[in-house]
Amino acid sequence: MRYYLTTPIYYVNSSPHIGHAYTTIAADALVRHHKQRGDETFFLTGTDENASKVYRVAEERGLDPKAYVDEIVEQWKELPKLVDAEYDFFIRTSDEGHHRVVQEFLQRIYDNGDIYQDVYSGLYCVQCEEFKSEADLVDGLCAEHGVAPERIEETNWFFRLSAYQEKLLELYDQRPDFVLPRFRYNEARSFIAGGLEDFSVSRAGQPWGIPIPWDPDQVTYVWVDALINYLSALSYAREGEDLREKFWPHAHHLLGKDILRFHCVYWPALLLSAGFEVPQQLFVHGWLLLDDRKISKSLGNVVDPLDLVDVYGSDAVRFWALRSVSFGQDGNASLDGLHERYERELGNDLGNLVSRTTAMIARYRDGRIAPGEPNDELKALLDGLRVKLVDRFDAWDLTGALEDAWEVVRWLNRHVEATAPWQLAKDDTRAAELDAVLYDLGDGLRALAVALSPFVPRTAPQILAALRQPVDVRLDRISYGLTPASDGIEAAAPLFPRVDQPTAAA
Repeated sequence: MRYYLTTPIYYVNSSPHIGHAYTTIAADALVRHHKQRGDETFFLTGTDENASKVYRVAEERGLDPKAYVDEIVEQWKELPKLVDAEYDFFIRTSDEGHHRVVQEFLQRIYDNGDIYQDVYSGLYCVQCEEFKSEADLVDGLCAEHGVAPERIEETNWFFRLSAYQEKLLELYDQRPDFVLPRFRYNEARSFIAGGLEDFSVSRAGQPWGIPIPWDPDQVTYVWVDALINYLSALSYAREGEDLREKFWPHAHHLLGKDILRFHCVYWPALLLSAGFEVPQQLFVHGWLLLDDRKISKSLGNVVDPLDLVDVYGSDAVRFWALRSVSFGQDGNASLDGLHERYERELGNDLGNLVSRTTAMIARYRDGRIAPGEPNDELKALLDGLRVKLVDRFDAWDLTGALEDAWEVVRWLNRHVEATAPWQLAKDDTRAAELDAVLYDLGDGLRALAVALSPFVPRTAPQILAALRQPVDVRLDRISYGLTPASDGIEAAAPLFPRVDQPTAAA
């Protein structure tokens, strides 16, 4: 099997914040899981650089636009590294390879008769690079950015989106899982059913951008240019190879709800016009709200992921982001909540379990564990977890997958209390019982490390190392009894050392 996953390409108008990290973390967890299954994966992320706003800011600073984006893009390249996201390619829409494919793509649409020239007269928000109707505004302002859009009038090239209304409805009706969650599918389909208007694919009077192939005096509308990145990247990500045939049929897009219309309506229509397959699936996640407010620079509640990672480590930030909010929904997270989950769930539930287990193996059995009497309850629990994780990840339910794993964490903690190895160790006649309990704890933790590895990729190998096990995180390793007799286990250092300041990252 193959699995191709994309994040949205991030707009380089400012520095990355935790909202951007949220999407990247989720994407990385999904890709890591598919690798566990043995799938051949490709993970794409990158930056959207051809916007009007970029040109204006560069001009204000007296910089060439390319020099400006070259400077700011470095912060965006650091974001995935910061949260341990292992992408295969980082696309920049200023890449020559991207420009080439965009022009080829547009030419195909033009040749198909789906492009015509007309005058656009109306409102345009430079902040979100979007044409607006009066109905989109709140008190005359862009609902997203709180600024008044500019009124523009210019001759543009338009795409016949209206001609694809029935084809899109047919696509949605044939593929009820094309967009997830289901309520986002309903939102997109309702928009299509409400009637589609043609939209501009070009902008006039702006030198920064990708020239329209048949009219080089105009540049490609930034949203059209940006969407094509998902296809263009595959054509030049690996030198001398075109990966489109290999990976495009397996494309999955992960995106935030604010860009649903572009991805779930405009993009499939453009692909159909150009003669390409539409993606396998699009998943629209909600916003990670901080204290019930959307994270945005204009609101002044931006949290720098670097600050959080510096205090708590990348695994804790990944865990908190995917555990705090049911993935797909809007949900409220807080920095206090991060601290609480770090201490209670990561520190106590998981960290202490690893410390206690390894300390007892070292103390009572000189660092050795070996299989004893099989534990049917634990076997059923681990077999169930393996199956559940596949179902959860197929449904993009990352929060549910973490909860399934945590049920096993809680079971192991209850097992420690119920069996009381420190009492068994006092009675030589119960040696076999103690051996079995310690083995079950070690084997359960080994399987858990595999299950949690997409979420906490630094911690999982530490758990395996503490148990003297190889770092093998294939999905079928989430199974009972795969820990061989092992020696040399010592009391493990705390996985999540105490952090004193609850909101040190704020």
